[in-house]
Amino acid sequence: MVLPDASGDVLSEMDVDAFRRLFPLRFFETHLVKSTRPDGRSLAEARETSSAFGAVASADGSALVKIGSTRMLAAIKMEVMTPSKESPDEGCIAIDFHMPPICSPTVRPGRPAEAAPVVSKQLSDTISSCGMINLKELSLISGKAAWMAYLDIYCLDADGALFDAALLSAVAAFSHLQIPVVSMNDDGKVVVLSGDHGGKEPVNKGKRKLTLSSIPFSLTCLLHKNYILADPTAEEESVMETLVTVVLDSSGQLVSLYKPGGPVLAYTSAIQDCVALTRQRARELQTILDEVTSSMEVD
Repeated sequence: MVLPDASGDVLSEMDVDAFRRLFPLRFFETHLVKSTRPDGRSLAEARETSSAFGAVASADGSALVKIGSTRMLAAIKMEVMTPSKESPDEGCIAIDFHMPPICSPTVRPGRPAEAAPVVSKQLSDTISSCGMINLKELSLISGKAAWMAYLDIYCLDADGALFDAALLSAVAAFSHLQIPVVSMNDDGKVVVLSGDHGGKEPVNKGKRKLTLSSIPFSLTCLLHKNYILADPTAEEESVMETLVTVVLDSSGQLVSLYKPGGPVLAYTSAIQDCVALTRQRARELQTILDEVTSSMEVD
């Protein structure tokens, strides 16, 4: 590979890495004019994606998701709670997104990552607004007992498109979730039963899965001049700062559109192109989830 340097000379193979570090934007633009990217992808192509259920044995539902080098571990723990008076027949979901120092050189020990609370809020808003989970399914005894689902997502490697990977891991963890069996103890409290039930009559007859509807899928795109790059890496995000994240549900309806800033204006045509790319990406992600779910059912 040969690239022009800042003075117009030609760089040798040995100088490419130096050029990339010194002139990162120009380095990427030499690829963009050829409608390609340094990792060999086309502009509209997402990275290789995979999902695996049951990554955390002690959780009631868990999943490990990989999008390129970005990795997310999601785990759900179910606890019995007393429902609120305003919603006596509904349970609750609490979502936390964690970025430990191991996930990125930019995350320092002892200092919370700035992106963590932003992604947590995005995840909570997306999952609640899309209607993926009917909170009435988390009810046990009206006004007395319901499930609180604690979803914790840990970023193991932050190499771009964090929200996309976090959302996919959340959906995968809820797809894997098995709601435990509970019974009433001698004090009238609902408690989780162990394997043999201890001779007590269960309140819910066996473990069960949630019915998921309107599953949300997202795609983050970078806008740079007239270019749109799907599923950016962390390096691409640091060089070209204008991000747009589109969330669609499984029926193709728009759930949310998020643009946190950046120097490039999001024109209508660019947004329409991002939505079209997200629609295609949603079909890919649905296929991945279906394959993992079907293999789990066979096992």
